Amino acid sequence: MPDTPRRGRTPIGTPVISLTPSADRPIAVRRVQWRAAVRIIPSIFPAVELFERVADARDLDAVHAIESAFNPRLRDAAGDLSLVPRRDRVVGPGAGYIMAAFTHISPDGSRFSNGTYGVFYAAQRESTAIAETRYHRERFLRATKQARREVDMRVLSVIVKGALHDLRGMRPVLPDIYRPDDYTASQLLGGALRAGGSNGVVYDSVRQDGGTCVGVFRPPLLSDCRDKKHLRYLWDGTRISDVLEVRRV
Repeated sequence: MPDTPRRGRTPIGTPVISLTPSADRPIAVRRVQWRAAVRIIPSIFPAVELFERVADARDLDAVHAIESAFNPRLRDAAGDLSLVPRRDRVVGPGAGYIMAAFTHISPDGSRFSNGTYGVFYAAQRESTAIAETRYHRERFLRATKQARREVDMRVLSVIVKGALHDLRGMRPVLPDIYRPDDYTASQLLGGALRAGGSNGVVYDSVRQDGGTCVGVFRPPLLSDCRDKKHLRYLWDGTRISDVLEVRRV
């Protein structure tokens, strides 16, 4: 009996998508520099201190091995370091949030990953990041039949700087890449670009008209990732009915 692919995984035997939307128009690579890109993650995920404390990325393997031997929780928190090539590892302030996206990956994949590698997703504006994460939180809460609850989310600000494959404005010529729920084509494209040495993609948000997002394949394109604020998503049992900002008084 053939395996049934899970949502988010690229089915085996799927045809390879062309990397050129037309014969005379290859996907352009353009420099992106966002000084305050926005990434939103669940507040239960803190920064991994290992990446914050190590001064030289070349020492990560040794420090991780030593500390993990005495602290299994550190091993779990740091994730699978082998998923990130040594040349791409980053350390220092904010590195924990950056590296977590590449060392903790969902086996179900994401828009530009089939689940075998990590991608750091961020939006140019906070409203876009909220729209993206609100949609995915709703899908998860609905699928797991969660009762009414509040979900705390952490808003991160991060600098994105580097050359990315530019998919903006290409929905008419690459419609499958922008499908709302079927990631088959976008995962194939992401995998092919990454295998070819791409740093990542910049693309139009699927959840907010006019919004722009990035999917970064390599940690060195990211820096100064820090806490900005906390939000609370109000799940009413059917949908996220409101999003509130949480402030300390």
